Amino acid sequence: MNAKTHASKNHTYKIRDMARILVVDDERANLILMDRLLRAEGYTNLVLIDDPREVMAAYLQMPTDLILLDIRMPYLDGFEVIEQIVARNDPLAPPILVLTAEASRDYMLRALQAGARDFIGKPFDRAEVVARVRNMLEVQLAMRMTYDQKELLEQTVYERTREIRNTQLQVVQRLGRAAEYRDNETGRHILRMSHMSALLASHCSGWTNDDVEVMLHASPMHDIGKIGIPDAILLKPGKLNSNEWKIMQTHTTIGGDILSGDSSHLLQMAREIALSHHEKWNGSGYPLGLAGEAIPLTGRIVALADVFDALTSKRPYKKAWSIEDTLQLLREEAGSHFDPQLTALFLELVPEVLAICECYSEIE
Repeated sequence: MNAKTHASKNHTYKIRDMARILVVDDERANLILMDRLLRAEGYTNLVLIDDPREVMAAYLQMPTDLILLDIRMPYLDGFEVIEQIVARNDPLAPPILVLTAEASRDYMLRALQAGARDFIGKPFDRAEVVARVRNMLEVQLAMRMTYDQKELLEQTVYERTREIRNTQLQVVQRLGRAAEYRDNETGRHILRMSHMSALLASHCSGWTNDDVEVMLHASPMHDIGKIGIPDAILLKPGKLNSNEWKIMQTHTTIGGDILSGDSSHLLQMAREIALSHHEKWNGSGYPLGLAGEAIPLTGRIVALADVFDALTSKRPYKKAWSIEDTLQLLREEAGSHFDPQLTALFLELVPEVLAICECYSEIE
């Protein structure tokens, strides 16, 4: 036996071992005949069904590779069984080989149009049954192998994409931490304001779950530009003079520059936030003096979350404001500093905001 013949035989054995075949016929004698015929050819995973109402239960029990189906049956005819299977839209639906004593062209066309792949006339011709079963199974099992390989490839791509994304997030988080260390901020402030930002975004129209997650990871980089501000200004304990204040304001454009040039949704959002979170609704903010809805929504969201947490947090240079006083300031600044609609939404979400504050409270 040459290698090609040996490989072909092994392939045939594999098909016979793997294939699960449902044989559906209300005549017990026909089931026994088909069972003996297929077992003689080496097919052992056979499910014999004489009540068509039991087909779907057997079909759903485990993957099926071929269905041999009679048409004239009580309770459900073959056409109705085909409709049930086709209605599931199974991407690996097994081929259906109709067994029929009806020889009319219209009858056969109806079966094919309903979703059957082929048909065999009764009484059966043994050689024809064997050939058609083998050919159909070869095609079906090849499709199943291709589908499995596609799923494996998709899973591999998903895992690699997740690894890349996790690495990206690690870099991003470390950038945010770098800015915190320079500005005497705490990691807890960053956790609180980023979760508040994500909470607010999740209640905004048009935001998907993915968008909200990106907000969670992009918002911690809002002050990354402070890396470029001289210590004498950034860490000055007293009030900044006008020239120092102009330099401090450049942390927004520095941050935008640091985060520019990348096509990822994460860094694009982070750049937008870095540039716009100090803009004010009435146009008196910086760096561009944008007003109203000209300010990116991401920046308007982060502005609220950042100010709320900054005011309610204790710092070496200030006491923490009370929740009541901070909320009153937000109300007063709605329409001047803050987006009025977002402010109203934030006020509705105060219980969830306070839960975030509790979850990520400062560690003494």
